Amino acid sequence: MLTRVVVALLGLPILLYVIYGAPAWALPVALSVLSAMGVYEALWSTGFLKESPRVTAYSILVSAAVPFWVYAGSPAHHAQLVLLIYVIALFAENIASRNTIGLGRLGGGFLLALFVPYFLSAFIHLRGMENWRFYIIFPFVAAFLSDIFALFAGMAFGKHKLAPRLSPKKTVEGAVGGLLGASVGMVIYGLLAKPLFGIAGVSLPLMASCGAVGSVISQLGDLSFSCIKREFGIKDYGSILPGHGGILDRFDSVIFCAPLMEVLLYFLPVVS
Repeated sequence: MLTRVVVALLGLPILLYVIYGAPAWALPVALSVLSAMGVYEALWSTGFLKESPRVTAYSILVSAAVPFWVYAGSPAHHAQLVLLIYVIALFAENIASRNTIGLGRLGGGFLLALFVPYFLSAFIHLRGMENWRFYIIFPFVAAFLSDIFALFAGMAFGKHKLAPRLSPKKTVEGAVGGLLGASVGMVIYGLLAKPLFGIAGVSLPLMASCGAVGSVISQLGDLSFSCIKREFGIKDYGSILPGHGGILDRFDSVIFCAPLMEVLLYFLPVVS
């Protein structure tokens, strides 16, 4: 637990610098690196890297490119051309292997190479919004507080297993604690909007709603990535973050929460 806390405290200044202190282009660079590392972790830990290193390389390259497409606002036909080449390369590898790679492996690589970076690229869209300094850490506030409160609520009150086959330690009580913690945390963050960002007129009920919905989707994201781990019998995707595991182990909830927050903030007038 101590290692987990220390790594989180060390990583927080880096995260805040990339978001608030660095030039705008640093964000897609960081998202590109995180996406490529996450896809590499998933394909390495599931054994696909050894089976087809070239397919893995294609998937990593595409995942690294997606945040830059989003940042640059590239025309759709550019992305379509790259995806066409990527799909052709995948099937060419399968044909060359005499169909030993299999559609499941190809589909898994394709899915990870696209949805991980595209969901993370929601941060780029958030940065383009009015009041972006306030909005851009919504996914982190909701997802991380949900994780923290779910952990402690589960340790203190957990009795009923939430999804024992996927994540034996998760409990219904922990899930409820995560939801309540994220809701309260978002309300507190809303109260800090004026002193931190000079933003008034924040709707606290909508902030609580964002926290609750964000917690639900964050926990779903966690369980979704646990599905892959259980299928392949792995504990963590990697070990680059001591106490946390790999990139996907730490950011699995954020990957799902970020695009949801983008959509919610587009439709809900959190700031009047």
